[in-house]
Amino acid sequence: MSQLQEWTLDTIRNDDPMMSWLEERRFDFVPPAQSSIEQMMQGATVILITDKERDWFGKYIVQSMNAPSQTRPLLPLVNIDSLYPHFNLTRGAEGLDMLEDMLSLSYGENYFFWYIGKGDDSRADIAKRSDKSMLWVLDEEVQNSFMLHSFDKLLDIKLLHLYRLFDKTLSSALFGEFEL
Repeated sequence: MSQLQEWTLDTIRNDDPMMSWLEERRFDFVPPAQSSIEQMMQGATVILITDKERDWFGKYIVQSMNAPSQTRPLLPLVNIDSLYPHFNLTRGAEGLDMLEDMLSLSYGENYFFWYIGKGDDSRADIAKRSDKSMLWVLDEEVQNSFMLHSFDKLLDIKLLHLYRLFDKTLSSALFGEFEL
């Protein structure tokens, strides 16, 4: 078992008892989290996208990832809506290509998408096009993603648990507590 797999299991077991649901799902969590953290450690900008129902969660992540209480370096994280306020109007391959061109002019190839929401939402399309994306998708199985169900009564709590685990994993990776 990899160092990250072992660290994740220990963290889940030693953290809030309500996170126990993640123990059996850790094998789904680790690969996309590891890929994303490796990209972040190489200076990639995270472009966060959520469906409209998870807009609150996107705001939470943006506010807490680089909160003054964090004891780690600031990380480049932006919400797609702050980069391009007309993102909801972007449709079709041509519109997505133009948006990706703008992002490439701004960030080179050193960015990736983090999408959280329903898989069939049009806001997911740009993130699904890239192999570098981290996807927390609802109601659809997508390769190299973490899938949840929108009908789960504990969905919001599970999203917060996922973020908590990702945030802890990121901090521990930055401080060399394990090798990626």
